[in-house]
Parts: sequence; structure tokens; C-alpha cells
Amino acid sequence: MANSSSFRTGKPPPPRKGSPSPKLGEEDFKHRYAQQFLDPAFDALRGDIDMIAAIAWEAYCASRKSPFTRKAGPEFADPDYDLSTEWLAARGAVLSAQARYRDKAVAPRILLINCSSRSEHTCPGEISKSYRLAEIAQNAIQSEKGLEIDFLDLSRLASEYGRHIHPCKACFSTAAPLCHWPCSCYPNHSLGQTQDWMNEIYPLWVAAHGVMIITPVNWYQVSSPLKLMMDRLVCADGGNPDPTLTQGKDAAKAKAVELGGWDYPRHLAGRIFSVVVHGDVEGAENVRRSVSDWLRFMGLTPAGQHAELDRYIGYWKPYAISHDELDADEAIQEEVRNAARSLADAVMEQRAGRYTRAGATLKAPRQK
Repeated sequence: MANSSSFRTGKPPPPRKGSPSPKLGEEDFKHRYAQQFLDPAFDALRGDIDMIAAIAWEAYCASRKSPFTRKAGPEFADPDYDLSTEWLAARGAVLSAQARYRDKAVAPRILLINCSSRSEHTCPGEISKSYRLAEIAQNAIQSEKGLEIDFLDLSRLASEYGRHIHPCKACFSTAAPLCHWPCSCYPNHSLGQTQDWMNEIYPLWVAAHGVMIITPVNWYQVSSPLKLMMDRLVCADGGNPDPTLTQGKDAAKAKAVELGGWDYPRHLAGRIFSVVVHGDVEGAENVRRSVSDWLRFMGLTPAGQHAELDRYIGYWKPYAISHDELDADEAIQEEVRNAARSLADAVMEQRAGRYTRAGATLKAPRQK
């Protein structure tokens, strides 16, 4: 009741506290740090590793999230605030991508995303059906429509060294302005949360005029790589492009900014999408609906009735022959081509100014 009372009097409620501290002691920290050097090949360098671990411990104790910063400058609400140079570089890439997106002289681009974590380059030993379907879509778009494609292969999260999408920390749920666009939660050097892929992925989404997502069903849900990316794209839908407004991650200031009036900018609105979901037993329709609903909520528009597809490949048959089932299912191959063609056609129509989206100019009465 105290918090609701303070809100009625114009004071933002204070951030709630109470969860146990995750802080490690020195011995536990250094033990975890050393695990990345477990290979006996590092034995000759144990003394050097111990010295590096001591530096890492000091950075951890000091919460040195961003080792390199510079003054924000006149583009921001607080020009004297120290912003991470890594975040400024990510912002620069997003702004450049946005300029390309708006430039009518630049050929339209499709972002094509394989969302399966499976590949022959790691434990499964075999390519995924999602990747094969993405190749079918890519060929249809490039050979028939001549559009540029950025191919985002999320299976590399499981197979490529140093590829990570760190989990969303849910800043948005504290207050929308605390969630920065692009995300400023990572890298966090003091916690070892580095090599985050999202700073490369954000510009791909921003530059795209159309997005095509191809995902399997994993336990009635989207694949784990797709879910990681989805969660980290929350900043694209209402996120704050000026971290100086919240003095970085000051939760109390963010609450005050939001309650003072926040416009929830939709940074990806207007782009067009296609979604293909395939399963083997259950869940394909629900997953397709959830992904499509997510994209619609961010202000993206479906490319038409052929652009949203859910199908089963090898329904209730052994996984060992699932690729053979895909080979035999020429109908789904053509349906994927049609989804890709629909997306390409819609993008070209939009670029020509002929794509009509009913209600596009209406203002939503509620946000978030």
C-alpha cells in the first residue's frame, strides 16, 4: 500500500529488494576462473594464470563492468555521463544500419534466420532440417527475386568458439527506460559476461526490410537459441536509446522517467516477416502462433497468408529418418519457397510504396 500511495502522490515506488546475494568469495571465484584453464597444456603457466586470476578478482570486487568509457557528448541528455565505448560502438552500428534501412537507393535486404542449434559440427553430427529449409528459402529469394540476404545461423551458438547470447536480465520489467537500445547489460567484464553476439545481431535486424524465421519445435517451445535472441530483442520494443537518462542502470531514476511519461519507441516497427515452424510430434501450431504474435507486438507485419507456416516432418516416425522424410515431402519444400516468395514480394511492394497495412497510422491506446 505504501508504494501505491507514493505513486498517487507523484513519487515513483522504490525498487524492491530482498533476493540473496550472488557474490562469490575469493576462493570460489578463483576456482571458477581457473576452470577455463583445466587442460594440462596450461600447467607450465599456472603461476601466470594465478596472477591473471588475481587481477580478475580485483575487477570483480570493484564491479568494473566497462573498462573503457568516454563522455557521452551533446547527443545525450547528460553530455558529461561516462558511457561505455563498447556500447557506443554498438549504437553506432545500429544507427548505420537504420540509415541503410531508410535509404531508398540501397537494395532491400532480407534477414533469414536458422534457429536450430543442431549441426554436424558438434555433438549431433548432422545438419538440421531448419538449416536445409533456410537454404531452400534463400535460393528462392536470391534466384527468383534477386534480393540481398543476411543469413543468421544461430546453430553457431553451440558449435563456434566464443559465440554467446547471454540471457536477458529483465531490466524492462523494472521500468522501460532501464532497458537500453541497444542492450547495455553486456559486455560485463567484471562478471566475465563477454563475447556477446547480440551487438552484431541488432544491426542485422535494423537493416532488414524483411525477416524470415525458421525454427524447429523444442519441447512445445521455440528453440533455445531463438528464445535467447527473442528475449534480448525486448530493447527493440520500447527500449531507451539514451542511457544517460537513467545514469546507466539506476533503477529508481528509470522508474521516475517511465512514470514521467514514456513513449515506448518501437525500433523495428514497419518491417515485414515470415515464420516457418516445423515439428515431429506436437506443438508446431502453437510455436508458430507465439513467434508471429511476438513479431506483431513489435510492430512488424506478416507478409500474407503463405508467409506463416507450421508443418510436421516425419510425424511420429523415427528421428533417424527425418531427413529422408524431408527429402520425400516436396510439398513442404514448395510451401517454404512460397513463404519466402511472399516475404520478398511484400518487401518489394513496400519499397515501391504500394504495400498497404490497414490501421498502420492508428495510435494504440495502451502500451506494454
